[in-house]
Amino acid sequence: MRKDKTMRLWHYKLIPYLPRQQLLGQWRECCLIAKNLTEHGTPNHILVNPVINYPPVEFLAYWILVGKEMETRGIHVNQMLISSFQPASVKVAYVFYIYPNVELFQGWHNDRYLWQCYYNLQEKYDRGGIPHDEWDTFERACYSTLLEYSGDVIEDAYQNRLQK
Repeated sequence: MRKDKTMRLWHYKLIPYLPRQQLLGQWRECCLIAKNLTEHGTPNHILVNPVINYPPVEFLAYWILVGKEMETRGIHVNQMLISSFQPASVKVAYVFYIYPNVELFQGWHNDRYLWQCYYNLQEKYDRGGIPHDEWDTFERACYSTLLEYSGDVIEDAYQNRLQK
């Protein structure tokens, strides 16, 4: 049974850095979103409903990104689930994966949303939902991505944390 009933598509730039449980959860979320889109035309959850404002290929590219990251970490995924969602669009979705500078979900997965996701993960860590070693790895790994969006603010906070 899921502890957290909140659905979320983590900012796509955080996918390579997500702690293991959040990455596994993201795969499950993508499967559920695809099922709901197929059966009902909407994910029917306030935090992921914006996905319907974008071409399905963007969701597919995101889902592929999650699956590829899992495979990189040695976690087996059933890629057939993606193919069963919209087989004709899957090849197009790989364009987003092959060209990583393509922005997914523009206007939604923006700088503000990146920080919302970061702070959501930080709160999970603060409450014991992410082990210290995984949080430390996450924070160090995504440091440059976060710095790109905040300049000196994150630099100062990060340096202060390292000094403690």
